[in-house]
Amino acid sequence: MKNVSKRFNIGLGKKHGALQRILSFLSGEDRRRYIWALRNVSFTSKPKEIVGIIGYNGSGKSTLLRAVGGIYEVDEGTIRTEGKIVSVLSMYAGLNAKLDMVDNINLVCTLLDLTSDEIRKSFDDIVEFSGLGRFLNTKLYKFSDGMLQRLAFSIVVHCNPDVLLLDEVFQVGDKTFQAATAEKLDELKKGGATILFTSHGYSDILDYTDRLIWLHKGKIMMEGKPEDVYRAYAKTDSFTV
Repeated sequence: MKNVSKRFNIGLGKKHGALQRILSFLSGEDRRRYIWALRNVSFTSKPKEIVGIIGYNGSGKSTLLRAVGGIYEVDEGTIRTEGKIVSVLSMYAGLNAKLDMVDNINLVCTLLDLTSDEIRKSFDDIVEFSGLGRFLNTKLYKFSDGMLQRLAFSIVVHCNPDVLLLDEVFQVGDKTFQAATAEKLDELKKGGATILFTSHGYSDILDYTDRLIWLHKGKIMMEGKPEDVYRAYAKTDSFTV
């Protein structure tokens, strides 16, 4: 990722009435308001590396993951990735509430380019990892948000990702599921995957990341050893830039 910026149109200000909107259209003058979610962000990651991303709510963490995953097009800069990119953000949104758990696993795995044999070999592992075996024939509209998150995460970590994007992964499930999550991420890392994840958890950051990036208002404030970056971040309760 090099010099990446992403902005969102938040519409015209309240002071702009109907007449002013028409005048803006006729004059060609853009009076819409924008917010920059990412601003001139650059960093690299490599195989067998877990990169953590921290920052207060609204700092651009999820936007960064969505940009890397191709969900968002960026307004400036370039993003270069290699291999299969899998994002739990897109998988969670892609689950079909009208289908049961079995059909959703088959559907999502197919969308992730797994062959029929690969799906068959991974199916039992996905179900066991999720801890949702009792609900195989249950339509997903009956699932809680937590169950949906567990299912989505269980699918993506068993589909051979080269780049895995996770948002607040350690907020999903109970302690048993979180421990299994940590083991699975370590397994994927040793297998050559690159993992990017966001978190607010102090222990998550120090225990599982090789490098840490601190975002604030869409900009990288600091990048480096997790202990050093988190120590600086933790001192900024009233941070204003």
